[in-house]
Amino acid sequence: MIGRLNHVAIVVPDLEAAAALYRDTLGATVSTPLALPEHGVTTVFVELPNTKVELLEPLGDDSAVSGFLKKNPAGGMHHVCYEVNDIEQAKLDLEKAGARVLGDGNPKIGAHGKQVLFLHPKDFCGTLVELEQV
Repeated sequence: MIGRLNHVAIVVPDLEAAAALYRDTLGATVSTPLALPEHGVTTVFVELPNTKVELLEPLGDDSAVSGFLKKNPAGGMHHVCYEVNDIEQAKLDLEKAGARVLGDGNPKIGAHGKQVLFLHPKDFCGTLVELEQV
């Protein structure tokens, strides 16, 4: 069902500083910040030869990642994202297997302009999993 690793997401308290760290210290290519109000985050992607790292900063007080930063003030790994060929079929198969899809259960448009779903961390070894349609 799952394909390649699309990205690993890290929540950060200061997106500009985190982007500079990856760009200036590690020599990575970092995208322009993108505000995603529907997800409550501002994000940049660090491009790597084999995958990406997504850096997330809360956008507004209602952000889903604000609570994460309260528990982890320095930031930390938030989720992993795997690619799937058919997100609707993946959703059906996962629900049939007992996995919980977060939110209203319907795919939303993610940072890459593609459909995404999030799966409950308690169903996946304590890790929040994002699926992205390719």
